[in-house]
Amino acid sequence: MRTMASSGKAQDHNPKSFSNQRTSSLPAHSTKRSLCFVTTFITLLLLLLQIETLRSSFSSSSLSWALFPKALHGNEPPCHAMKELNLARSRLRELVTFLPLKDVRFAKQPMSGHTWFMSSINDTFEDDDTQHLYFPSETSNGRLLCLSARDVSDGARNSYALAWPEALPRNATLLAGLTFVSDTYYDYSNLWHGVSAMVPFVSWHQRKQCVVPDRWVLFHWGELRTRMGRWVQNLAEAAIGEVRIEDFKEYGDGPTCFEKAVVFRHNEGAMKKQRRRDVYDMMRCKARAYCGIAAEAADPKATRMTLLLRLGPRSFKNESEVIRIFREECEKVGGCRIKVAWANNMTFCEQVKLMSETDVLVSPHGAQLTNLFLMDKNSSIMEFYPKGWKELAGVGQYVYHWMADWAGMQHKGSWRDPQGEKCQHTDNLQCFVFYKDKQIGHDEAHFAAWAAKVLTEAKEHKLGESSKTGSQPDLGSGRCPCS
Repeated sequence: MRTMASSGKAQDHNPKSFSNQRTSSLPAHSTKRSLCFVTTFITLLLLLLQIETLRSSFSSSSLSWALFPKALHGNEPPCHAMKELNLARSRLRELVTFLPLKDVRFAKQPMSGHTWFMSSINDTFEDDDTQHLYFPSETSNGRLLCLSARDVSDGARNSYALAWPEALPRNATLLAGLTFVSDTYYDYSNLWHGVSAMVPFVSWHQRKQCVVPDRWVLFHWGELRTRMGRWVQNLAEAAIGEVRIEDFKEYGDGPTCFEKAVVFRHNEGAMKKQRRRDVYDMMRCKARAYCGIAAEAADPKATRMTLLLRLGPRSFKNESEVIRIFREECEKVGGCRIKVAWANNMTFCEQVKLMSETDVLVSPHGAQLTNLFLMDKNSSIMEFYPKGWKELAGVGQYVYHWMADWAGMQHKGSWRDPQGEKCQHTDNLQCFVFYKDKQIGHDEAHFAAWAAKVLTEAKEHKLGESSKTGSQPDLGSGRCPCS
């Protein structure tokens, strides 16, 4: 068994060896012989107890027995105690059982309950945070998490096990420090899905004295992933610290065990609203600090509107007309300033800066709207959809309504294009696929009236906030949590 320091360099692991000591005949009342007899008796008794406890899912008593050698003092344990203990440890090692990371029995409800990822282990709940797993813990009877998980196409071929530190699987590599383990039903490239996967880790990081992991292990449906999208990784590094994604290539074919590991498999899961709000506040603050955006009080008389547009799927059919409509309405509001941007050609920090300068965000439904939490709190969002979404998209179409609420923003409603081709399919899923990435039209009268209303409300809100004694806009800057 090898151990790896948090730097990733291998270190020889040479447990203190004990030589067997042969005893000769001694007087009946010899202290040495009595000690030998008692030690052997206790060892055999504990071995019998261990065999029994192994039948009942490795109870905490078995852990105590595994740690028994630490109770022996001196360089030369009497009799054959060490031999018996090593034999028992070897049996414990052989009894470590690896199970599939993805349990296909739960394929129809992969995200329900304890999910299909590491399905044999129940979640731990802490206060109002999302459910998670932590190793070693009382729940795991002090056992570590071990993975044999290099497959990138079938999570059922990857596996996990729990093992005591003194009885790790043969040929295992032990990685020192803390490991973040994530499994998502979606991916780590899309901004929305990536943030959903990151939020519980940011929350845990904040709650646990801002501890930074030595590595990340990423899974999608139990399949190993070795990269995040650039925007998602930048956010993780801003909020938590350097991201080192494990690929297991340097550890040979044996399993890998972790000194400490926290596992999230529900994304934001059951996290309560105020906890989410705290996490989004922290991510906003840390992202601005990461990008070097100075804390500057916004002009309370200025109302800043941004059109964050898309190319291709769910873009506006007549983009220039949409820009004209909003620009004209902005010009009617004193102090209104308008910017037009396309997220696809902006870096993470350029997007963070743009959002820090936005009071009203106008954008089609899509991953670029994830940037909304980077605006000052109480900023406004206007969202647009192609035809067919309201009837066919399900609850997922409301994710930016939810995110706006969690992050302390004001979602000012949505416009859904009533025009477009009629779906010829009879199956709802096929029809949604047909409509999903269609372009979006426009309604000049509706857009103009809506923009005028939202801009007026945003201006009144900023003036009202600035008039309060001692009130300053929430800049998301200054000293952030975990700074």
